[in-house]
Amino acid sequence: MKILYLNPGGELGGAERSLLLLMQSLKAVRPEWRMRLITGGDGPLVERARALGADALALPFPVAFAQLGDASSVEQGCGRSMIRIAAEFGRAGLPGLDYLRRLRRMIAEFAPDLVHTNGFKMHALGAWARSNSCPLIWHVHDYVSSRPMMSSLMRANANRCSVVVANSASVADDLRAVCGPALTIRTALNAIDLERFTPDGAAAPLDALSGMPPGPADALKIGLVATMARWKGHGVFLRAIRTAAEHFPLRAYIVGGPIYARASSQYRIEELRAMAAELGIASIVGFTGFIDDVPAAMRALDIVVHASVAPEPFGLAIAEAMACGKPLVASIAGGAAEIISPGVDTLVHRPGNSAELADRLVQLARDPELRRTLGLAARASAERRFSSARLVAEVMPIYEGLARAAA
Repeated sequence: MKILYLNPGGELGGAERSLLLLMQSLKAVRPEWRMRLITGGDGPLVERARALGADALALPFPVAFAQLGDASSVEQGCGRSMIRIAAEFGRAGLPGLDYLRRLRRMIAEFAPDLVHTNGFKMHALGAWARSNSCPLIWHVHDYVSSRPMMSSLMRANANRCSVVVANSASVADDLRAVCGPALTIRTALNAIDLERFTPDGAAAPLDALSGMPPGPADALKIGLVATMARWKGHGVFLRAIRTAAEHFPLRAYIVGGPIYARASSQYRIEELRAMAAELGIASIVGFTGFIDDVPAAMRALDIVVHASVAPEPFGLAIAEAMACGKPLVASIAGGAAEIISPGVDTLVHRPGNSAELADRLVQLARDPELRRTLGLAARASAERRFSSARLVAEVMPIYEGLARAAA
């Protein structure tokens, strides 16, 4: 079987890490399958895919097309006006059509048995660029209902999609509400590399990576591991740290860097530094930037925080922290609520509630035994819920069924 994967960018966000693990796991079970990945931008995703034995290449989006989107509406509540979105779409029109022609030629040359797309722009492009006889799988990792333009595109092209794989029941429900009941949707939780994300192994030197002197020996290390997307709750985290620091010694870290083409969709580290300074906690907050070895960053922390202010489609950082056996405080909404057991393997706070988050941090700081038992339970939960074998067992029959039906 020949499988073509399409991904909008070449950087490594949660959806990209999930895609790589899926490709790796399928390759282990079906080494004879040929895989090709085309990305809309260059970056480490391309090299990682090649290392797995896949053909991988970047076909960079035109600038206007790369910046096209309405993701910022997620953070801005009422969102940008449809007039502005339409204007952006118009500017991207001609470059986008040229890109579509080139992508169509590349797909025809590879002649895949199925196309698997991994992001909103590629969901639409894949629907338009593949041959009508080739099955199309949309792998949806995010909510679409809050994005007016993408909702319209998904709804208009739903009849071109053979099957949707949604990474949570919450995402499946959201997509069903946008596209209607005729769309075939299968829910498959993301997997984690449980041999890489483990409690044992090297720990990253977070102070050195942040350009900070070593913290006090008794200071707990608390970290937010996330992209710089504005809905990931960096402000909530920093406000909670300010409150928690009044009760126990700590060092806080924001682990991650910008990965998106749209600057309005994400924080700059300079903005967050200024926020920490305004809160009077600049001396105890470190900013590591992007860290390739996420497990090592997790292992360096005493407590991991998930602080998203909007419902989380899945919560890959939650699953990764659990796999590393870390005590975790998570924002409970959306898909995140499907993968944790509050009070058993995770403590929770309401989205956007920095006071509740600070209370949970104080609770964990004062109770080392609670930190230990939560970490042990989290690892056990990860082994049950997030294995790559489980994901392959759910996705491979979809591939094989579509290929047989198209033959």
